[in-house]
Amino acid sequence: MKYFVLSLVASFLFIGTASAQNEGGFGLKGGLNYDANGKFYESAVSAAEKPDRNLGYHFGLFYQTGGTIYLKPELVYTATKSDYNSGKFKMQKIDAPVLVGVRLIKFLNVFAGPSFQYILDSEFDGITIDEVKNDFTVGLNFGVGFSLNKIGIDLRYERGFSKNEGTFATNNGLNVGRIDMRPDQLILSISLAL
Repeated sequence: MKYFVLSLVASFLFIGTASAQNEGGFGLKGGLNYDANGKFYESAVSAAEKPDRNLGYHFGLFYQTGGTIYLKPELVYTATKSDYNSGKFKMQKIDAPVLVGVRLIKFLNVFAGPSFQYILDSEFDGITIDEVKNDFTVGLNFGVGFSLNKIGIDLRYERGFSKNEGTFATNNGLNVGRIDMRPDQLILSISLAL
């Protein structure tokens, strides 16, 4: 985990120095996530429960370089939660989207790209989920952004590509619960270019 985060920070510094001659720079971002994860199974024979969507949050930094066509890598801490009839699922992760965008007009842009995700912590109704199939996964982001000078607002959709399941003993200790940990969320961000 420590090496993953250090690698991402080093990548940001490399991008910043390698593209110093292009238009661009660093910035801060934060906002809200309207999210849900996948289905929850309380036992091997139980029916699947679909989650209710909930609000989460995120904050981090980005680097943007380019003009009409631009590259925008981000490093973001994200906290999400989903409500099921059987309990609440919470997850914290580091997201590293690498977005390619196109400015349609001066203040309007569209973008898309992969999002590399590292799960820091997850729990279901107070029970830590230790057995996660993949701590590191890849998803997809795409959306639209508006910018006025140094302030930007963007709305994007994120979805995980591959199934990523966590298993844990449920509260009664007799059953093994399973949950699909792929994100499925709308993300609203406000950013400030430095």
